[in-house]
Amino acid sequence: MVSIGIVGGTGYTGVELLRILLRHASADVSIITSRSESGTRVVDYFPSLRGKTDLVFTDQSIKQLSHCDVVFFATPHGVAMEQARSLIEAGTKVIDLAADFRIKNLMNWKKWYKLDHTCPDLLDEAVYGLPELNREKIKSARIVANPGCYATSIELALIPLIKSGVVDHSNIIADAKSGVSGAGRKADIGVSFSEVSENFKAYGVSGHRHHPEIEEVLNGVSQSGPVNLQFTPHLLPQIRGILATVYARLENSDRDVRSIFSEAYENEPFVEVLPEGEFPDTKSTRGTNTCKLGLHIDVDFGRVVIISALDNLVKGAAGQAVQNMNIMMGLDEQTGLLDLATVP
Repeated sequence: MVSIGIVGGTGYTGVELLRILLRHASADVSIITSRSESGTRVVDYFPSLRGKTDLVFTDQSIKQLSHCDVVFFATPHGVAMEQARSLIEAGTKVIDLAADFRIKNLMNWKKWYKLDHTCPDLLDEAVYGLPELNREKIKSARIVANPGCYATSIELALIPLIKSGVVDHSNIIADAKSGVSGAGRKADIGVSFSEVSENFKAYGVSGHRHHPEIEEVLNGVSQSGPVNLQFTPHLLPQIRGILATVYARLENSDRDVRSIFSEAYENEPFVEVLPEGEFPDTKSTRGTNTCKLGLHIDVDFGRVVIISALDNLVKGAAGQAVQNMNIMMGLDEQTGLLDLATVP
């Protein structure tokens, strides 16, 4: 069994982690922390888990956490980087669901997160946790940076195209929409029911924190110059789900774009390329660790349109984190992650 600690267990990603791990055949969650709810039984805070766990929220303790095989940080940015060194020195693997280890460029990290990075040497070591891109590196990693939810949906839509060099890197557009749970579990007028219901709006139009993360990853796989991405996020009047529509101009119309995607993802358990003429919606991925991709080739305008859908709390966060844990610990990658979508 893999002994697990969860730091920051009262948020949406924390409880989603717990929901998945409590049914994981090889996982034993031994500690879950919360500074604000220390001493509270988890089932009193999350009645949906009643009868499934007797865990109690505790104050975080490096000494206790260092006895775990793996520690997940489901915390705001700035927390994991303060504790990662002590944990990995004790032999504990770290998976950060926040942004502390996602961006390698320190100037970009400080620009977007308004903090000095306290362990840049570990930033160099950390592996970006997109299994479809970095599976071999994840296997031996001590620190994994779990990708952002928007980033996962857009990167999976674009990596095959960027790698193959069939699109114009200088003019790519990603128009993405997320459910309200992407904002986290907090009291904020902007994500209250009265503001979100029967409403639809763009935000972060001048810039979003996932933007530099996405460009850094795409530039890392590009063989033909820098990638210029225009990314605009939107807030959907629903709880879960991301739908990203990505537009790119084809440089080589002779290449079979569909075959490029099929070959890229044919052995990937959590990416599904839909048949021609079919496109995903958010409900078809709700509660699953699957990203679904639909393709349209606009012959008249020489463009490819990719529709990418996933559950922001699963493949966009907790599910992908567990997928990374499975890889790091030598387990079957799909363990604990075979839920079907909940419909309706």
